[in-house]
Amino acid sequence: MTSVRGYFHPRTASGASSLIPSPPWRYSGDLLTVEYRTDPARVRELLPEPLELADEDPGAVALIWADWQSCSASGAELLDPVLSQYKEAFAVVRCQYKGRTYSRCVYIWVDKDFAIARGLHQGYPKKLGSIHQTRPHPYGPAPRISAGAKFGATLAAADRRLAQAVVTLREPSETNGFVNGHPMAHHRWLPSIEKGKGLALDELIESGAASFEGGQAWVGDAELELFEAPTEELARLEIREPIAAYYRQVGVVWDGGRLLESGTSEASAE
Repeated sequence: MTSVRGYFHPRTASGASSLIPSPPWRYSGDLLTVEYRTDPARVRELLPEPLELADEDPGAVALIWADWQSCSASGAELLDPVLSQYKEAFAVVRCQYKGRTYSRCVYIWVDKDFAIARGLHQGYPKKLGSIHQTRPHPYGPAPRISAGAKFGATLAAADRRLAQAVVTLREPSETNGFVNGHPMAHHRWLPSIEKGKGLALDELIESGAASFEGGQAWVGDAELELFEAPTEELARLEIREPIAAYYRQVGVVWDGGRLLESGTSEASAE
């Protein structure tokens, strides 16, 4: 018998072609976060059972842009940057499960295939998109991380712009916001290969950082716009009230999650 290896497809005799390596996965990134309030009913429609709205501030949303470098435990991908660098933009809400508050990513776009594969494993609903954000730099015209600095961010998918923001930093902050500050409650779903058989994989999981470090967070104000698109629904999380905007550089290690429930979702396989 032929033995095949690899953490993810394609699996081969050597395993070298696998789209992603085994965890732990390590990340260094610049995050722009814009928090606002929407209609809680629009959040509720994105929470499958057994998840419920958070008791406190149930309409709070965080729209986050991230410019990442990532790698496996060896760090080898950092010396072949096409395998480590990617960008993403994602919308996070809060929810409740058995009395505990969780964060949940409801929409996310990335610009590399390996990031999509990791998302499938982690329960993130990743899609391809075009994501850009202003990078800070201590020289030349790029903004410094200081009061008054301005950062732009854009998100597009399938040739349509979905969101754009301009963030103006005001002062150092003790936090990087509150919406994305909890463990993640995600679903891992996979339809059965047999028609009418529902879901072959149906798990509610808890996931979070195995370790975290971060630089000084900054708070400021944001001008945020969301746009309608024929195959995207981000604009349904309409902006009712701005909260704040944040900038922070972070380092994260992800090394697995925890199963909360299995086979109890009412999600359709269609």
